[in-house]
Amino acid sequence: MSLNDPISNFLTIVRNGTRGNKETVDVPASKLVGKVLDIFKADGYIEDFRLMKDTAQGIFKVYLKYEGKKPAITGIKRISKSGLRIYANNHEIPYVLNGLGTAVLSTSKGILSDREARKAKIGGEVICYIW
Repeated sequence: MSLNDPISNFLTIVRNGTRGNKETVDVPASKLVGKVLDIFKADGYIEDFRLMKDTAQGIFKVYLKYEGKKPAITGIKRISKSGLRIYANNHEIPYVLNGLGTAVLSTSKGILSDREARKAKIGGEVICYIW
């Protein structure tokens, strides 16, 4: 587990949690992770998340979502890595599973979902896909 990439770490914790049918997972807190979790919640991939203050950094308790026994998250993938950054202008923003999934982008207007970035006509760094 690489601690120099907190986003990959966070995505792996969530992926493993859904595969293990866990109700909640604990993720190290950061502003970036909080914004990504906002998008996951808005798009219905997680029930909720809360900031738990225990250390200087704190942790997010993420409440995973299931439809019956099936997790709402079927896949989650890191796109832009520290060794290879992936950028997209507003015409190149990817459609995940033809629009069924969500791409999360880091833009000049903050962390946005692919739909919000297209509406605002701004591109940015493609952080991850979730479907």
